[in-house]
Amino acid sequence: MAITVSAAALSGVDAMSIEIEVDLLRKLPSVCIVGLAASAVKEAAERVRSAICSAGFDFPRMRVVVNLAPAHVRKEGTAFDLPIALGILAAAGVIPEEALQRVLPAGELSLGGRLRPIRGALSFAEVARAKGQSLLLPAECAAHASMLPGAEVIGVTSLGEAVSWLRGEIEVLAARPSRPPSQDFGPDLADVRGQASARRALEIAAAGGHHLLLTGPPGCGKSMLAQRLPTILPPLTFHEALETTRVHSAAGLFDQPSLIPHRPFRAPHHSVSVAGMVGSRDLRPGELGLAHNGVLFLDEAPEFPRSVLEVLRQPLEDGVVRVTRAAGSVTWPAAITLVLAANPCPCGYRGSRRPCTCPDSTVDRYRRRLSGPILDRIDLQVTLQPVPAKMLLTEDEGESSAAVRERVCAARSRQHARGQHSPNSRLPATSLMSQAELSGEAISALVSGAESADLSSRSASRVVRVARTIADLDAAHRVEAHHVHEAFGLRVAGPA
Repeated sequence: MAITVSAAALSGVDAMSIEIEVDLLRKLPSVCIVGLAASAVKEAAERVRSAICSAGFDFPRMRVVVNLAPAHVRKEGTAFDLPIALGILAAAGVIPEEALQRVLPAGELSLGGRLRPIRGALSFAEVARAKGQSLLLPAECAAHASMLPGAEVIGVTSLGEAVSWLRGEIEVLAARPSRPPSQDFGPDLADVRGQASARRALEIAAAGGHHLLLTGPPGCGKSMLAQRLPTILPPLTFHEALETTRVHSAAGLFDQPSLIPHRPFRAPHHSVSVAGMVGSRDLRPGELGLAHNGVLFLDEAPEFPRSVLEVLRQPLEDGVVRVTRAAGSVTWPAAITLVLAANPCPCGYRGSRRPCTCPDSTVDRYRRRLSGPILDRIDLQVTLQPVPAKMLLTEDEGESSAAVRERVCAARSRQHARGQHSPNSRLPATSLMSQAELSGEAISALVSGAESADLSSRSASRVVRVARTIADLDAAHRVEAHHVHEAFGLRVAGPA
């Protein structure tokens, strides 16, 4: 009679429930794994055989048939090693079948029977919790998976230990999450001298979740400012930290026993591919997903391939990434704040005190690398100039990140008080005008500015969102004309 073992398969960030059926047939000894298994899953046959023998058990001298159901879903990864091994041992009578019904095992086996960590432990914990089962994991992943409220996670170090626990021979306590490390917010905004307009734009971007373009010559502080944006964003809530950690866990980039304590800051090189930006062929999250609830910084943005920049369009609007590959289609969250940094021209000195050596035609081609549809989605576009050396040496420190973050948190609190579940930049269009109440003067300023600048309807709505954020920072109930004027002033398309 076939033995059924619960398991889970990772698909992007989420995991789905899988059933593993194991049957022993009186035929020539062999192992047959069916059910649309990828190469790594088929190779489990040899790992499982060696691990079972190394743990001191006899491998059945029969034909072992393993079926992974549902058969139409492709199975990837090495997390099936442990449930397959336990299913074989249960079919051979080594483990009571009823003991397997209360657990969902997942783990990679070494040839010696030791359990190796796997990616996606948090997602597996969600499946186990939904099914009312305990999650049986490698000990190195257990504390990580136990961060999910309501999940019971058992960590073991080897196949032999897992069998002993299932047979009731030893007691293994459920894993407990570790205390998160103290938050280190990183570099301080007080390090930045001058650049008052850019600092103001950074604060508005943090308060409303707006995307930002910083344009200026080399050395004017574009990267320095971008690196400090996460330090003025509100601290991660528990739900955001859990969601962010789940994405990193699914990508195999996070193995700490506690939640990610700070907002991610991703700064990929301009040689990144489309797959590296949105997600690889094996459906692992790319840079967009890894920057979820944080900042994605593209330095020297015009140097990025046009195809990479254009794939940002839909995620910037929707806050999610939808990826279709040969392995399937997945969707994962990508609620990011995008910061672009660009030089005004290829040599970098157009519009500054140093002479520019670039022909006008070259400058035009360089600027056109950032397409209109992408710029249309960037709410704040600021031009920077180099800070004089005297100011760097004599000017006092600016406001600290802590002081600015306090105002940002107050602005976000006002947005929550209005019933918003997302910052102003991602506020649904259907509720924008009800949340952003404009005075008569503000409406006139908006209409006049939109007509004179020939803004698209999307750009005009983005101006309203920025103005609403400025009003939140001013603790104003309504959006006034001076809020709209400031929002227009921060939407200068490119360098001067």
